[in-house]
Amino acid sequence: MTENSTTGAEEIDLKLLRLLDALYATHSVTRTAERMSLSQPTVSIGLARLRKMLADPLFVRTTDGMQPTPRMEDLMPSVRQVLSGFAQLIASSSHFDASTSERTFRIFMTDASHITLMPKLFAHVHALAPGIRLEAASIGPTMALELQSGESDLALGLIPGLEAGFYQQALFDQDWICLCNPNHPRLGERLSLKAYLSESHVGIVSGTGATLLDKALQEIGQQRQVQLALPGFLGLSAILLSSELIATLPRHIGETLAKTAGLRVLSCPLPIEGFTVKQYWHTRFHQDPANRWLRAVCGTLFLQPHRHKRKSEL
Repeated sequence: MTENSTTGAEEIDLKLLRLLDALYATHSVTRTAERMSLSQPTVSIGLARLRKMLADPLFVRTTDGMQPTPRMEDLMPSVRQVLSGFAQLIASSSHFDASTSERTFRIFMTDASHITLMPKLFAHVHALAPGIRLEAASIGPTMALELQSGESDLALGLIPGLEAGFYQQALFDQDWICLCNPNHPRLGERLSLKAYLSESHVGIVSGTGATLLDKALQEIGQQRQVQLALPGFLGLSAILLSSELIATLPRHIGETLAKTAGLRVLSCPLPIEGFTVKQYWHTRFHQDPANRWLRAVCGTLFLQPHRHKRKSEL
Protein backbone atom coordinates (compact mmCIF):
# COMPACT_ATOMS: atom_id res chain seq x y z
CA MET A 1 0.00 0.00 0.00
CA THR A 2 1.43 3.37 -1.02
CA GLU A 3 1.64 6.35 1.28
CA ASN A 4 -1.30 8.10 -0.48
CA SER A 5 -3.66 5.11 -0.54
CA THR A 6 -6.65 4.91 1.81
CA THR A 7 -8.88 2.22 3.20
CA GLY A 8 -12.46 1.75 2.01
CA ALA A 9 -13.93 3.24 5.15
CA GLU A 10 -11.88 6.41 4.73
CA GLU A 11 -13.23 6.89 1.21
CA ILE A 12 -16.86 7.01 2.33
CA ASP A 13 -17.89 10.65 2.02
CA LEU A 14 -20.86 12.46 3.54
CA LYS A 15 -23.01 12.00 0.44
CA LEU A 16 -22.67 8.23 0.64
CA LEU A 17 -23.57 8.28 4.34
CA ARG A 18 -26.70 10.24 3.47
CA LEU A 19 -27.50 7.68 0.80
CA LEU A 20 -27.28 4.90 3.42
CA ASP A 21 -29.50 6.87 5.77
CA ALA A 22 -32.09 7.47 3.05
CA LEU A 23 -32.12 3.84 1.90
CA TYR A 24 -32.53 2.67 5.47
CA ALA A 25 -35.47 5.04 5.95
CA THR A 26 -37.27 4.48 2.64
CA HIS A 27 -36.38 0.85 1.75
CA SER A 28 -36.52 2.02 -1.86
CA VAL A 29 -33.95 3.07 -4.48
CA THR A 30 -36.66 5.09 -6.24
CA ARG A 31 -37.72 7.03 -3.13
CA THR A 32 -34.10 7.55 -2.13
CA ALA A 33 -33.38 9.03 -5.55
CA GLU A 34 -36.39 11.37 -5.26
CA ARG A 35 -35.48 12.43 -1.74
CA MET A 36 -31.84 13.17 -2.63
CA SER A 37 -32.66 14.69 -6.07
CA LEU A 38 -30.54 12.05 -7.79
CA SER A 39 -31.20 9.63 -10.64
CA GLN A 40 -31.89 5.99 -9.81
CA PRO A 41 -28.71 4.84 -11.61
CA THR A 42 -26.68 7.26 -9.46
CA VAL A 43 -28.17 5.76 -6.29
CA SER A 44 -27.48 2.24 -7.57
CA ILE A 45 -23.87 3.16 -8.39
CA GLY A 46 -23.41 4.67 -4.95
CA LEU A 47 -24.83 1.54 -3.30
CA ALA A 48 -22.51 -0.63 -5.39
CA ARG A 49 -19.50 1.45 -4.22
CA LEU A 50 -20.56 1.07 -0.61
CA ARG A 51 -21.04 -2.68 -0.98
CA LYS A 52 -17.52 -3.01 -2.36
CA MET A 53 -15.97 -0.75 0.28
CA LEU A 54 -17.67 -2.51 3.19
CA ALA A 55 -17.61 -6.03 1.73
CA ASP A 56 -21.30 -6.58 2.45
CA PRO A 57 -24.55 -6.41 0.42
CA LEU A 58 -25.87 -3.84 2.99
CA PHE A 59 -29.40 -3.98 1.51
CA VAL A 60 -31.18 -6.90 -0.14
CA ARG A 61 -34.31 -6.73 -2.27
CA THR A 62 -37.39 -8.38 -0.72
CA THR A 63 -41.16 -8.23 -1.16
CA ASP A 64 -41.10 -5.46 1.48
CA GLY A 65 -38.53 -3.40 -0.39
CA MET A 66 -34.79 -3.01 0.20
CA GLN A 67 -34.13 -4.49 3.65
CA PRO A 68 -30.88 -3.94 5.61
CA THR A 69 -28.50 -6.80 6.33
CA PRO A 70 -27.30 -7.44 9.90
CA ARG A 71 -24.06 -5.59 9.07
CA MET A 72 -26.08 -2.58 7.93
CA GLU A 73 -28.14 -2.67 11.13
CA ASP A 74 -24.90 -2.58 13.12
CA LEU A 75 -23.58 0.36 11.08
CA MET A 76 -26.65 2.61 11.23
CA PRO A 77 -26.14 4.04 14.73
CA SER A 78 -22.65 5.20 13.72
CA VAL A 79 -23.88 6.55 10.38
CA ARG A 80 -26.59 8.61 12.03
CA GLN A 81 -24.23 9.81 14.75
CA VAL A 82 -21.91 11.20 12.08
CA LEU A 83 -24.78 12.83 10.17
CA SER A 84 -26.26 14.29 13.34
CA GLY A 85 -22.90 15.70 14.37
CA PHE A 86 -22.44 17.30 10.96
CA ALA A 87 -25.96 18.78 11.08
CA GLN A 88 -25.22 20.33 14.48
CA LEU A 89 -21.91 21.65 13.17
CA ILE A 90 -23.50 23.59 10.32
CA ALA A 91 -26.69 24.54 12.24
CA SER A 92 -24.79 26.99 14.42
CA SER A 93 -23.92 29.12 11.40
CA SER A 94 -26.82 28.33 9.07
CA HIS A 95 -29.87 30.51 8.57
CA PHE A 96 -33.35 29.81 7.27
CA ASP A 97 -35.02 32.60 5.34
CA ALA A 98 -38.68 31.61 5.19
CA SER A 99 -39.64 34.55 2.98
CA THR A 100 -37.52 33.25 0.09
CA SER A 101 -37.62 29.51 0.79
CA GLU A 102 -39.31 27.05 -1.57
CA ARG A 103 -39.12 24.17 0.87
CA THR A 104 -41.88 21.61 1.44
CA PHE A 105 -42.72 20.85 5.07
CA ARG A 106 -44.38 17.48 5.68
CA ILE A 107 -46.50 17.34 8.85
CA PHE A 108 -48.24 14.33 10.38
CA MET A 109 -51.71 15.16 11.66
CA THR A 110 -55.17 13.66 12.17
CA ASP A 111 -58.09 14.35 9.85
CA ALA A 112 -59.54 16.52 12.64
CA SER A 113 -56.43 18.70 12.42
CA HIS A 114 -56.98 19.02 8.67
CA ILE A 115 -60.19 20.85 9.60
CA THR A 116 -59.11 22.73 12.73
CA LEU A 117 -55.38 23.45 12.38
CA MET A 118 -54.35 23.30 8.73
CA PRO A 119 -56.45 26.23 7.41
CA LYS A 120 -54.98 28.58 10.01
CA LEU A 121 -51.47 27.19 9.59
CA PHE A 122 -51.55 27.44 5.80
CA ALA A 123 -52.94 30.99 5.80
CA HIS A 124 -50.23 32.14 8.21
CA VAL A 125 -47.38 30.40 6.37
CA HIS A 126 -48.58 31.54 2.95
CA ALA A 127 -48.73 35.16 4.10
CA LEU A 128 -45.18 35.04 5.51
CA ALA A 129 -43.57 32.66 3.03
CA PRO A 130 -45.52 32.20 -0.22
CA GLY A 131 -42.88 29.86 -1.66
CA ILE A 132 -43.24 27.26 1.08
CA ARG A 133 -45.46 24.22 0.51
CA LEU A 134 -47.20 22.26 3.24
CA GLU A 135 -48.03 18.57 2.99
CA ALA A 136 -50.30 16.81 5.49
CA ALA A 137 -49.40 13.18 6.16
CA SER A 138 -51.58 10.57 7.87
CA ILE A 139 -50.41 9.28 11.23
CA GLY A 140 -49.24 5.69 10.76
CA PRO A 141 -46.64 3.04 11.60
CA THR A 142 -43.81 4.69 9.61
CA MET A 143 -44.21 8.09 11.30
CA ALA A 144 -41.38 7.81 13.84
CA LEU A 145 -38.95 6.55 11.21
CA GLU A 146 -39.85 9.34 8.77
CA LEU A 147 -39.41 12.02 11.44
CA GLN A 148 -36.07 10.52 12.39
CA SER A 149 -34.82 10.39 8.81
CA GLY A 150 -36.03 13.90 7.95
CA GLU A 151 -38.48 12.68 5.33
CA SER A 152 -41.12 14.41 7.49
CA ASP A 153 -40.68 17.41 9.76
CA LEU A 154 -43.30 17.52 12.50
CA ALA A 155 -46.24 15.68 14.06
CA LEU A 156 -49.29 17.38 15.59
CA GLY A 157 -51.84 15.68 17.80
CA LEU A 158 -52.21 13.22 20.66
CA ILE A 159 -49.53 10.65 19.83
CA PRO A 160 -48.48 8.61 22.89
CA GLY A 161 -46.03 6.48 20.90
CA LEU A 162 -43.63 9.34 20.16
CA GLU A 163 -41.48 9.44 23.26
CA ALA A 164 -37.91 8.12 23.14
CA GLY A 165 -35.73 10.24 20.88
CA PHE A 166 -38.34 12.97 20.41
CA TYR A 167 -38.92 16.43 21.76
CA GLN A 168 -42.48 17.54 22.41
CA GLN A 169 -44.29 20.76 23.25
CA ALA A 170 -47.80 20.91 24.69
CA LEU A 171 -49.99 23.28 22.66
CA PHE A 172 -53.57 23.13 23.96
CA ASP A 173 -55.86 21.01 26.13
CA GLN A 174 -58.98 19.25 24.94
CA ASP A 175 -62.16 18.27 26.74
CA TRP A 176 -65.32 16.81 25.17
CA ILE A 177 -68.64 18.11 23.84
CA CYS A 178 -71.64 16.68 22.03
CA LEU A 179 -73.17 17.83 18.75
CA CYS A 180 -76.64 17.30 17.34
CA ASN A 181 -79.16 18.71 14.90
CA PRO A 182 -80.24 22.20 16.08
CA ASN A 183 -83.87 21.05 15.72
CA HIS A 184 -83.44 17.74 17.54
CA PRO A 185 -86.95 16.87 18.80
CA ARG A 186 -85.94 15.42 22.18
CA LEU A 187 -82.88 17.39 23.23
CA GLY A 188 -82.90 20.87 24.74
CA GLU A 189 -80.01 23.01 25.88
CA ARG A 190 -78.91 20.46 28.49
CA LEU A 191 -78.11 16.79 27.97
CA SER A 192 -78.41 14.34 30.87
CA LEU A 193 -76.45 11.11 31.05
CA LYS A 194 -79.73 9.17 30.91
CA ALA A 195 -80.75 10.96 27.70
CA TYR A 196 -77.24 10.56 26.30
CA LEU A 197 -77.37 6.78 26.77
CA SER A 198 -80.92 6.47 25.43
CA GLU A 199 -80.25 8.33 22.16
CA SER A 200 -78.65 6.89 19.02
CA HIS A 201 -75.11 7.98 18.19
CA VAL A 202 -72.73 8.41 15.30
CA GLY A 203 -69.32 7.16 16.41
CA ILE A 204 -65.85 8.11 15.15
CA VAL A 205 -64.13 4.78 15.60
CA SER A 206 -60.46 5.58 14.95
CA GLY A 207 -57.79 7.40 16.92
CA THR A 208 -56.72 7.76 20.53
CA GLY A 209 -59.75 9.95 21.26
CA ALA A 210 -62.10 7.08 20.46
CA THR A 211 -60.14 4.91 22.89
CA LEU A 212 -60.64 7.47 25.68
CA LEU A 213 -64.40 7.60 24.99
CA ASP A 214 -64.70 3.80 25.09
CA LYS A 215 -62.72 3.73 28.33
CA ALA A 216 -65.11 6.24 29.93
CA LEU A 217 -68.11 4.09 29.02
CA GLN A 218 -66.44 0.95 30.37
CA GLU A 219 -65.72 2.70 33.67
CA ILE A 220 -69.44 3.34 34.25
CA GLY A 221 -70.48 -0.04 32.83
CA GLN A 222 -72.52 1.42 29.96
CA GLN A 223 -72.60 1.33 26.16
CA ARG A 224 -73.73 3.85 23.55
CA GLN A 225 -76.19 2.93 20.86
CA VAL A 226 -73.88 3.55 17.89
CA GLN A 227 -76.17 3.42 14.86
CA LEU A 228 -73.56 4.75 12.43
CA ALA A 229 -69.77 4.31 12.66
CA LEU A 230 -67.36 6.53 10.70
CA PRO A 231 -63.57 6.27 10.30
CA GLY A 232 -63.18 10.07 10.43
CA PHE A 233 -64.98 13.39 10.40
CA LEU A 234 -65.72 13.64 6.67
CA GLY A 235 -69.46 14.01 6.19
CA LEU A 236 -70.24 14.16 9.91
CA SER A 237 -71.90 17.58 9.78
CA ALA A 238 -74.25 16.57 6.96
CA ILE A 239 -75.17 13.37 8.80
CA LEU A 240 -76.04 15.23 12.00
CA LEU A 241 -78.09 17.83 10.10
CA SER A 242 -80.11 15.11 8.37
CA SER A 243 -80.68 12.83 11.37
CA GLU A 244 -81.39 12.70 15.11
CA LEU A 245 -78.00 11.17 15.95
CA ILE A 246 -75.59 12.55 18.57
CA ALA A 247 -71.82 12.86 18.11
CA THR A 248 -69.29 13.01 20.97
CA LEU A 249 -66.15 14.91 19.95
CA PRO A 250 -63.10 16.71 21.31
CA ARG A 251 -63.99 20.37 21.80
CA HIS A 252 -61.74 21.85 19.09
CA ILE A 253 -63.11 19.83 16.18
CA GLY A 254 -66.64 19.86 17.66
CA GLU A 255 -66.89 23.64 17.96
CA THR A 256 -65.34 24.10 14.50
CA LEU A 257 -67.95 21.82 12.89
CA ALA A 258 -70.76 23.41 14.89
CA LYS A 259 -69.76 26.90 13.78
CA THR A 260 -69.50 26.04 10.10
CA ALA A 261 -72.65 23.86 9.91
CA GLY A 262 -74.92 25.47 12.50
CA LEU A 263 -75.04 22.43 14.77
CA ARG A 264 -76.12 22.54 18.41
CA VAL A 265 -73.33 22.22 21.02
CA LEU A 266 -74.16 20.41 24.26
CA SER A 267 -72.04 19.77 27.33
CA CYS A 268 -70.99 16.14 27.43
CA PRO A 269 -72.56 14.38 30.47
CA LEU A 270 -70.13 11.45 30.22
CA PRO A 271 -66.92 11.99 32.26
CA ILE A 272 -64.32 11.43 29.54
CA GLU A 273 -60.62 11.95 30.24
CA GLY A 274 -59.23 15.07 28.56
CA PHE A 275 -55.97 15.16 26.64
CA THR A 276 -53.33 17.55 25.37
CA VAL A 277 -52.49 18.22 21.72
CA LYS A 278 -48.73 18.51 21.23
CA GLN A 279 -46.17 19.04 18.51
CA TYR A 280 -43.39 16.45 18.20
CA TRP A 281 -40.03 16.52 16.43
CA HIS A 282 -36.99 14.26 16.39
CA THR A 283 -33.88 15.07 18.40
CA ARG A 284 -31.77 15.14 15.22
CA PHE A 285 -33.59 18.27 14.02
CA HIS A 286 -33.91 20.10 17.33
CA GLN A 287 -31.37 22.75 16.22
CA ASP A 288 -32.27 22.74 12.53
CA PRO A 289 -33.20 26.34 11.58
CA ALA A 290 -36.04 25.37 9.24
CA ASN A 291 -37.56 22.96 11.73
CA ARG A 292 -37.23 25.56 14.50
CA TRP A 293 -39.05 28.09 12.31
CA LEU A 294 -41.95 25.69 11.68
CA ARG A 295 -42.23 24.84 15.36
CA ALA A 296 -42.24 28.52 16.28
CA VAL A 297 -45.08 29.15 13.82
CA CYS A 298 -47.15 26.33 15.35
CA GLY A 299 -46.40 27.67 18.82
CA THR A 300 -47.48 31.16 17.82
CA LEU A 301 -50.74 29.93 16.33
CA PHE A 302 -51.80 27.16 18.68
CA LEU A 303 -50.13 27.55 22.08
CA GLN A 304 -52.81 28.30 24.70
CA PRO A 305 -52.29 31.64 26.47
CA HIS A 306 -52.14 30.04 29.93
CA ARG A 307 -49.18 27.86 28.90
CA HIS A 308 -45.92 29.63 29.62
CA LYS A 309 -43.33 29.20 26.91
CA ARG A 310 -40.67 26.98 28.35
CA LYS A 311 -37.96 24.71 27.10
CA SER A 312 -39.42 21.47 25.79
CA GLU A 313 -38.31 18.23 27.38
CA LEU A 314 -37.50 14.89 25.82
